[in-house]
Order: sequence, then structure tokens, then C-alpha cells
Amino acid sequence: MVLGNNERTMLRAMITEPQKVWNLEEILTSTGWGDQVFVAGAGKSLEEEGLVDIEEVHRNFVSLGQEGLKANQDGLLESRLWEWISLRDLEDRTMNALMTSKFDRSETGPGIGILKGLGVSIDSGNLIFSDSKAISKEISRRSEFINSLSEGPVDSSNLDDDLVAHFSSRSGLLEFENSVSRTWKLTKKGCSVEYSELSEVEMIGELTPKMLQNNSWKGAEFKPFDVSAPVPIPSGGRRHPMQSLIERIRSVFLEMGFSEIEGDYVQSAGWNMDALYIPQSHPARTMQDTFYLSDPEKVDVDEKYLDIWSKVHEYGHDTGSKGWGGYFNRDEAQKALLRTHTTVNTVKHIAENPGVPSRVFGIGRVFRQETIDRTHMPEFHQIEGIIHEPEASLPMLVTTLKTFYAKMGYPDVRVRPAYFPYTEPSAEVDILWRGEWLELGGSGIFRPEVTEPIGTEWPVCAWGMGLERLAMLVLGLDDIRQLYQPDLERLRKMPLI
Repeated sequence: MVLGNNERTMLRAMITEPQKVWNLEEILTSTGWGDQVFVAGAGKSLEEEGLVDIEEVHRNFVSLGQEGLKANQDGLLESRLWEWISLRDLEDRTMNALMTSKFDRSETGPGIGILKGLGVSIDSGNLIFSDSKAISKEISRRSEFINSLSEGPVDSSNLDDDLVAHFSSRSGLLEFENSVSRTWKLTKKGCSVEYSELSEVEMIGELTPKMLQNNSWKGAEFKPFDVSAPVPIPSGGRRHPMQSLIERIRSVFLEMGFSEIEGDYVQSAGWNMDALYIPQSHPARTMQDTFYLSDPEKVDVDEKYLDIWSKVHEYGHDTGSKGWGGYFNRDEAQKALLRTHTTVNTVKHIAENPGVPSRVFGIGRVFRQETIDRTHMPEFHQIEGIIHEPEASLPMLVTTLKTFYAKMGYPDVRVRPAYFPYTEPSAEVDILWRGEWLELGGSGIFRPEVTEPIGTEWPVCAWGMGLERLAMLVLGLDDIRQLYQPDLERLRKMPLI
């Protein structure tokens, strides 16, 4: 048995009266310690060695909260209301009179609710009751209870459980504090320890080079360490799971030969909507779905794009389309908004490089007017990519997506026909997850109404997917909000990506 010096000191003090049950104050006085931490630590070690028994007594104390102190001074709300009611005749005891009395409106509603539980009711606007003595008796009992706590915390075991439960349900009236008191008593084994064996010794917890050089470690005892004892897991720094997933996706696309592009959050409606052949009457363009800005209110767009977009939208221009018909509003196209998708980046990239073959991708935030729930957020991330080259085709698009998802750990992929305003043909991409097919994004070949106005006749394979939905699958979450809650414990437990 190897004891530390604190354990020796505490045991030496207790052996002076081996049959005594020691409390904290007595041990602190006998050992000369000024901090109860020493007693708790040494006592726990002695208990583990079988030298001391520890007994814990848990007690709950109740005291008045902020509202309770006010009630003790001014009277409980039900007491003040009952006094007003009981002093009036039936014809004067109306809700209208109460609402215009000295009581604040914030008191009358809750107060009447409390009195209803005591037997007061409302009949045709009048406050009526049948047993005034019973009501007065209960209110007096409650008032006495509050007054009994005015001197300070009281052990809950000495209080009426029903009243404690009642006032606990009323905000701010009571406060609770848990207390644990401990006593220590020597076991038979502890009583048998010789006093002479408990003198303090030099304990070495760390062997330093200096101690080895001057031999000061000789003759000293080494502090024992229990390598099997449970210890807290160190929580070192790590990337947020979303950032880790973004880096993983980025590395996969780069490995596949794609280049990354970026773009601004603030865009014109022209590049965000009109360039993608989304009609100006489309519901997605309303303020209920899109965040329009007041500063800046307008983003200038090159006149050549406004000219050609208006022709394409109104009658199809020379794309082979009939267009949407109607009038194309140039002011509408120059409204400033927060981008609703990252496709705006890829369309701009093509417009800036119409004759340059490219395979690019982007990962960025997008913004939409969404009601927050377990699957929707007004701000989220989108993964976007295109293949822009003369031989681009639908089979190339499907192969690319299957390769991407396989590298992400989802080899089972299927593609289904779909409809999107700016691609034809269009397809939705599903992956097999836990035995079910889940849709993760849309894809297709950009329509001529999109590509020809920005200077290219090459086919463009395009796709987009929500990053948060993929993150929920990878991390095993069922609520998108869990990705952004500042819950460090939950974030630490999320798997490494």
C-alpha cells in the first residue's frame, strides 16, 4: 500500500480518534488544511484503499426567487386580487371593473387563472364563488409558506410538498439548491495502520534530467500512477464537419481533373435567373422565395446580354425556341439579390470563356426564403459543376456523377428523367442509402436558350446538389439544424470525414 502525503496527513489525524465519525470542518481543523479539495481527494483515495468509509447525505434547499421576494413584500398575486374581489358586492365584482382597477393588465389575466383553480369563476362578466372561507384559507396557507422562506434557504424536507410543487410551476417564485454533506470514518483496516508509518515522505511525480544528474531522487518515493484509471478524453482542435466535407468534395473533384471557380453572393436577377432561361413570371422570382436587396438595389448588366436575353425570352431569337412570349423587363433583370444557386457562377464562367473547353466546379453558399425546419434553411451550400466541351454528352454526365459518388463512398447510383427550366434532357441523381433511394441533386444538358446567348454552341453538362443533404447522410443526422448549432459536445462526437 503506497499512500501520498495528503492521504498520510488525513489518516494520521483520524487515527487520533479511530471510532469517531469526522465531518469536513473537523478534518480541516485537525489537518490544518484550508481547502476542502484536499479532504475530498485524500478521502477518495483512502476509500479506494479500504481505509475509510464515506457517507454522503444529499439535501435540497428552497429559497425565494426574485418574484418570491416581491410577493413576500407586496403579497401574492392571488392574495391581492382576492382582497379586491371579496370587498365588493356582486354587481361591482366584474371583469371590466377589475381591468380598470389598480392592477396591471399583465397581472389580471394570470391572476384570474390562479383564482379559478381556487374556486372563482366568471359568469356573464361577473366574478363569482361559492366558498369564500375555503379560498381565504388556501390563500393564507400559500402566503404563510412564502413568508416562511423569507429568512433564507429551508430544507425541502421540512416544507409542504404540494406547495413546493405548486410554486415551482410559477416562474421566479422559488429557487432550488442541492447540497451534499460528507462524513468520514475509519474502517477496521484503517484503524490497524500504525501511526509511525504515516510520516510524510518526499514523493516524486516526475523524474527530471536535473534529478538524475544530482541524484536527488535517491531515497525518495515515487508517486504511484494507475494507468488503468479512467481519464477524460482530450478534446483537441478539429475542423467543423461541414468544412471537412467541403474539403473532401473539393479533393475528389480536383482528383477527377476539375478546376474550382468562385463567385459573389450578390448577383443581378439577370445572371441569376434570366441567363438560365427562367421566365420573369416564375414563382421562384418573387420576394417570398428570393432575397432582394435595397443596398445595392441595382446591379448593372452589360447591354448586349440584356438585348439578347430579351429576344430569347420574348420569341426565342435564333435558338430554335419560341421563347416565353410577353414583355421582357430590363429593370427586373438588373435587380440586386442574394444568389439562389451557384449555377450563376458556371454560366458566368462560360460567358467569359465561350471558346475554351473547361471542366469546373464550385462549392458555395446560396440564399432562399425558406421556413426553418428539420430539412430547410434560408442559407445553405450548393455543389455545382459543368463540363463544357465539343464532345460533352449525357453519357459523359452520368459517368462523371457515378464516379464522383463512388469516390464519396456511394457506389450505387441511379439516374431518373426529370424537368428543370434550363436543362434538356434533365435528370435527377439518386444514391442507395440504408436500403432506400435518396435524391441528392439535379443535372442535365444546358438548353440552347442558355448557352447560345452567352456565346457558345458546345453542349454543357451541368449538375447541382445540396451539400447539407449529403452531410446529413454522411454524419447520420435527421435534422439539418444540428449542423449549425454551437453544441461542442455533439460536434466532437460526429464522425471524422
